[in-house]
Amino acid sequence: MRNNKRWRLAAGVLGLAACVGAAGYYWQARAAAGPKEKTAADDRKGGRPVPVGVATAAKQDVRVVQGALGTVVPQASVVVRTRVGGQLQKVLFQEGKMVKAGELLAEIDPRPFTAQLTQAEGQLKRDFALLKNAQADLARYQGLRAHDAIPEQQLDNQAALVQQYQGTVQADQGVVDNARLQLGFTRITAPVSGRIGLRQVDVGNIVNPNDAAGLAVITAVQPIAALFSLPEDQLPAIAAHLADAQRQGRVLDVEAWDRAGTRKLAQGRLQTIDNQIDPATGTIRFKAQFANADGALYPNQFVNVRLLVETRAGLVVAPSAAIQNGNQGPFVYVVGADQTVALRPVTLGPVDGDRTAVTTGLEAGEQVVVTGVDRLRNGARVVLPGTRGKDGGKLRATALDERAGTRRESAG
Repeated sequence: MRNNKRWRLAAGVLGLAACVGAAGYYWQARAAAGPKEKTAADDRKGGRPVPVGVATAAKQDVRVVQGALGTVVPQASVVVRTRVGGQLQKVLFQEGKMVKAGELLAEIDPRPFTAQLTQAEGQLKRDFALLKNAQADLARYQGLRAHDAIPEQQLDNQAALVQQYQGTVQADQGVVDNARLQLGFTRITAPVSGRIGLRQVDVGNIVNPNDAAGLAVITAVQPIAALFSLPEDQLPAIAAHLADAQRQGRVLDVEAWDRAGTRKLAQGRLQTIDNQIDPATGTIRFKAQFANADGALYPNQFVNVRLLVETRAGLVVAPSAAIQNGNQGPFVYVVGADQTVALRPVTLGPVDGDRTAVTTGLEAGEQVVVTGVDRLRNGARVVLPGTRGKDGGKLRATALDERAGTRRESAG
């Protein structure tokens, strides 16, 4: 009996200690969370200024730019092949270098073709000598026929023989010309100017005109082009501006940017528009041309293409980061003179890089919030970077500083 009482007493003491510990932990946690909850509540009520970053709207010229993903294509791509079969004796080009049209690239063993040319020239001389002899006999026969010394048939036969030799000499001349042409084909020259690729065959190999790989590939890269597609809805406006620019002797500028869109690679012009719309995608292809003097563009390279359609002067622009979207459409937070913000619906115009034109709802010179908008509501008080309080000290202007102060209050 006495043992049971002792156990009950010990259990009661332990239970009381657990309750006191739980209560203490609860109140300590509540005290630590109290400043944070109060801070958040004050922010929602507008009692505590919200640190924000701002920018000033201004009137500027805005470029109307259409962006698309494009593919760089060469103006010409030619597989260099031999036109006669033979053993490759010399390779005179350096892989990856620029070559000019007509530049000597390689040589094939010319000796078989030299022998064929010599043989053809010998046959031509032989038949030409026969022609000269036949022409001399014809002249004599014509004199004899004038005195009725020979029959007319003999004269006609000699005239026919002369024509026969003339035809033979003409055919021999063709054989000589062909042999000389084949000999010239042993010197392989660049058909176009451009950058030559890797060598596909080594010296000593037998090459033929029907070799699929050829000797190398030349791509014309100066100038170079880029193909890109835009929605068909944009075609009328672009076509009208292109026609107007051509009448005035101007061009529509096109920029090529890298895949990330952070580095401009080349500046060019819109060259032409395709003659039909792709019904599967509802887009139409455009072709731009770039001088590519520095070789920044390579064939089959993917680039971000920006087509400058027109430039609109005197539009109010704001950073794109200031534009927010809600159920009623786009809006901005405008900072007033009393350091409060007003939610202002706006109508947007064209976007140029990190700037957006605002056609209605914003005036030049007004300040708009670009950072810290997630904690704002209409009428909320804000603090701007570098603003000083009434006591002369600089106010906190970042959410990071505010959170650090809250932690210090909790620790205290």
